[in-house]
Amino acid sequence: MNDTTIAAVSTAQASAGISVIRVSGDEAIKTADKVFQSKSGKQLCEMKGYTCALGYAFANGEKIDECIATVFRAPHSYTGEDVVEISCHGGMYVTAGVLRALYDAGAQAAQAGEFTKRAFLNGKLDLIEAESVMDIISSRSKASSRAALNVKEGALSRQIHQIKDELMNRAAHLNAWADYPEEDIPAVENSALCDALRISQTRLEQIVRSYDNGRILKDGIDTVIAGKPNVGKSTLMNLLAGYDKSIVTSVAGTTRDIVEESVVLDDLVLNLSDTAGIHETGDEIESIGVDKARNRLQSASLILCVFDSSAELTADDLSIIHMVEDTPAIAILNKSDLSPMADADQLKESFDEMIPMSAKNADGVNELIGAIKRVCAVGDLNSASALIYNERQRSLTVKTISCVKEAIEALNMGFTLDAVTVLIEEAIGFLCELTGERVTDEVIDKVFHQFCVGK
Repeated sequence: MNDTTIAAVSTAQASAGISVIRVSGDEAIKTADKVFQSKSGKQLCEMKGYTCALGYAFANGEKIDECIATVFRAPHSYTGEDVVEISCHGGMYVTAGVLRALYDAGAQAAQAGEFTKRAFLNGKLDLIEAESVMDIISSRSKASSRAALNVKEGALSRQIHQIKDELMNRAAHLNAWADYPEEDIPAVENSALCDALRISQTRLEQIVRSYDNGRILKDGIDTVIAGKPNVGKSTLMNLLAGYDKSIVTSVAGTTRDIVEESVVLDDLVLNLSDTAGIHETGDEIESIGVDKARNRLQSASLILCVFDSSAELTADDLSIIHMVEDTPAIAILNKSDLSPMADADQLKESFDEMIPMSAKNADGVNELIGAIKRVCAVGDLNSASALIYNERQRSLTVKTISCVKEAIEALNMGFTLDAVTVLIEEAIGFLCELTGERVTDEVIDKVFHQFCVGK
């Protein structure tokens, strides 16, 4: 793969102020020289790394655009290869013209994630750090961006490498003690080995527990706004969304279908679903919306149950309370600006959190955010810590823990140290697969297939 020179647009495929076209490979500078001519007359192959030149891009002798070419010399580049980045005006036609000229000059079209894949293969970053690149690109909040950047800078990798090095030291001691009995090698003490393995197990379990936090930061919390008709669900949806996403009228049952929107509240991403008012109805169309609302409750990670504080609780309210009793839910006592009639004490008994609000007047939002953090147990979520972001990482960490546990059990049951050594080495293998030190081409292709072209 590294014998070819690749090129792709690394900025968004849309009209913009500038577009950046990246070229990487052994022939990157030579290829770019066929397209780019500097105003000074100096060729790119004569330039040092980390230097720029102002000039023009040409195709078939015809000037395409005025642009800037930046040269990066191997190994001091993103991919570890020679790289040229051409910054041209961001028109779709101009960008396509420069890219086509590079293809005509000998570059190949880059595949999805191929630049980062080359960075991984050239040792510029490990597989965990490579995966975090797409997490940075897809971040939807400050916290998720900060957490992904932290992983990109090695926070998780450092922890994994520390645990792996400890296990490797233990395995090396076991092998040396078994293979060279005539040498003056300290005997293996089962108690010390067991204590060391337990420490590794504890650290790995802490990493696995970060998975839920990582998913919340990356994907957000699937949140359903539920309640009977005309309690203010759509008004709440519009308040949290920041604009009129749902239709609001004084007519009960205005919302017939599910209205969805992702919002960011204090660095928490909520994937909101505003649903039809849940109640008994003979209207065929409205009943379809009610059935959809009931089904959505079953898949929600969080439910915001809205009640009308200016009216007594009804049979429909009590039915909804029963529906959500097995799901994290917050009772929102809406219309708090009106005279209270609802039984707040009953709601407090039925929910972990009960928040008075006036969605119409935008009162109570901060209190709601605090309640969400408490109910979803993300109040202490620290985006600066090492977080697991995907199932591949979680699965391999879980497999490592299983091997370490078996090694501890083998020691306690009096198995031979050879058996313990095999289990420790198996754990090391899973950690090497996690970081990409020992991984198949199939896994590598699967990881980078998820990337966008140009990254």
